[in-house]
Amino acid sequence: MTTRALAVVSGGLSNPSSTRLLADRLTAATVEALRTRGDDATVEVVELRAHARDLADNLVTGFANQALRTAVDTVTGADGLIAVTPIFSASYSGLFKTFFDVLDKEALVGKPVLLGATAGTARHSLALEHAVRPLFSYLRAVPAPTAVFAAPEDWAGAGGVDRALADRIDRAAGELADLISGRPPSTRPVDPFADPTTSFEDLLRGT
Repeated sequence: MTTRALAVVSGGLSNPSSTRLLADRLTAATVEALRTRGDDATVEVVELRAHARDLADNLVTGFANQALRTAVDTVTGADGLIAVTPIFSASYSGLFKTFFDVLDKEALVGKPVLLGATAGTARHSLALEHAVRPLFSYLRAVPAPTAVFAAPEDWAGAGGVDRALADRIDRAAGELADLISGRPPSTRPVDPFADPTTSFEDLLRGT
């Protein structure tokens, strides 16, 4: 059984949040779908609200601190990504966009991604297709065909989730598992400055 690394990016601003709730549902369904395909999975969650100041600092300095660097490495080194954002003014949140703005432009090339979004009204449901999907297409990721949107009424069914939403979650999770299965496992990117072969003192001496 191959072990796959699954990264989850949640852009929810509150705690608890419906965005994180949807992310957790999508994650559980994807882990199960991978298992039925003969793959195990490890899961690491990146809560963007914890990195709001780190991201602002990165934008103005061009450098990520250790906490943000760890989050970036989690996403770029994963075999698959689940990315869920709240929808504000008919588009992804600024915090969500900022995280993907600070990634290297090649970081998500070819990476399977499951897209999800939440909002206070179903009128925002098309934001996944006109805003979120184009973002990941621009980054040359590979979004799963089914994106999952949840409005407040979608959490009103048996077990806390509407049947139609549960079906969309299962379908999208299966599509992501199909995209991940059969691919060679990803490896974490190596930071060339993490373990320099030349000491700082030698560099100062010009040796």
